[in-house]
Amino acid sequence: MTTLATIDYSLGEEFVTPRIYPQLIKYMGSKAKIINFVSGSIQSVYNDGIVCDLFSGAASLSGALGATYPILSNDIQNYSSLIASVYLKPIKLIDIESLIQDATANHKKAKSKITIDIDYEGFSSLEDFNEIEVRNRTLINQSFRHHYHLFVKNYSGTWWSGEQCLWIDAIKQAIDKRVKSGEFKQAEYALTMSILLHAMAYSSQGTGHYAQYRDAKTESSMLDINVYRQKTLQNIFENKLSQIIDWSKENVVDLNHSITTLDYKDCLKKLNGGTVYADPPYAFVHYSRFYHAMETLCLYDYPELQIKGGSIVKGRYREKRHQSPFCVIQRSKLTP
Repeated sequence: MTTLATIDYSLGEEFVTPRIYPQLIKYMGSKAKIINFVSGSIQSVYNDGIVCDLFSGAASLSGALGATYPILSNDIQNYSSLIASVYLKPIKLIDIESLIQDATANHKKAKSKITIDIDYEGFSSLEDFNEIEVRNRTLINQSFRHHYHLFVKNYSGTWWSGEQCLWIDAIKQAIDKRVKSGEFKQAEYALTMSILLHAMAYSSQGTGHYAQYRDAKTESSMLDINVYRQKTLQNIFENKLSQIIDWSKENVVDLNHSITTLDYKDCLKKLNGGTVYADPPYAFVHYSRFYHAMETLCLYDYPELQIKGGSIVKGRYREKRHQSPFCVIQRSKLTP
């Protein structure tokens, strides 16, 4: 029988001690700050079998309890499955130096194809800075012949600079090469992709999500945005990758965990006993609006961008993205 767990804030100190785990992305509604309460609630009803995190999001439950229970991490968004894998699936050796060398070569070759100056250097005024921003954004109109140009085309001058976007594409290309050669299996792919999501999050000039990027309207906002424009995404990636590999070797245990990307109803239909933790979206705005860029990186499918009033919307949203029923007010038909 499947048990539906609810959080009991009266449990005090009687709870499973959560594992200390590294958070990889900035995520609205993360369970990290209440993980002790969640752990205690699960312990109070757990009676053998799996623990199913039905709406796993940033996979905090997998991070905290992946060494305690066999976890089924489920979320309809693909990026969630990659992050969950970091906490649940053991990895083999990853040659960081070789990966970065390949990414560096990819970046150099791709940048040689850019025909305009996109570097954030030499500006002395707000007007100069915004001219650079505009030049970066015009790359959406450039034609590219090589496959790995999704981010430099669609997102330059938005949350990231064109330079940072070149690196996102270059690292993705290096990761895919290792998947195709068989060097990376699913666990290594998920880990390196999750670290790329981390590097994106911590070099972004936004506020932690990707609903809309900030404009430089004042000198103060210009200086703040430029702090992020100057961040070296590849260094953030390399440093975090090294840290997470070390953490993984010491902390990830194989408890027959599983990871799915199903609608919650389909996930529940497949369950055969266990404890379900359900923390669905609770806001009227869809998570796919805030984290569409992460999903696009994972799918790397060159989506159509949403058009409104004849122009691409500022958020550069995917035209087709998941719309959760939990974020929509359900109005029943009333009989007169």
